[in-house]
Amino acid sequence: MNTREESTRTVSAGTGTPPGEPDAAPAEDGALAVALRGLAAGRIALGVASIVAPHAMARASGVRPSPELGYMTRIFGARAIALGLGYLTARGAERSRWQRLALLVDALDTAHGAARLVRGDLPRPTALGYTALTGAYMPIGATRLARDLS
Repeated sequence: MNTREESTRTVSAGTGTPPGEPDAAPAEDGALAVALRGLAAGRIALGVASIVAPHAMARASGVRPSPELGYMTRIFGARAIALGLGYLTARGAERSRWQRLALLVDALDTAHGAARLVRGDLPRPTALGYTALTGAYMPIGATRLARDLS
């Protein structure tokens, strides 16, 4: 048997993962997998919009644009793109790691938004909008984490 046949047989007889590569994580659940991919795509879209048009993003949020806010919005955009692309391009255990990192970011962002609501130092609609956005991501990520841990 030649090397190509041996390699093909090893892959098909085992877990479906070529030798030397980590085994893939269990297949994601249908609707949950779609939701997680949708969140990742949403992160990328929001990130691109934040980089390309930070002042428009500020105005849409009810915040007065400034050079400082534009800079911070672009930093946010880069983070959002990285989280989305990291999740969508990862496989197996690496995908789970990206999902958990995104959940951590969402939890921190939501807690910070909730604190802003309590302090009242942002316009209420703005604080509510941002908190609702990041808060909506959390239950989906937490559901995936709970399934991974069970």
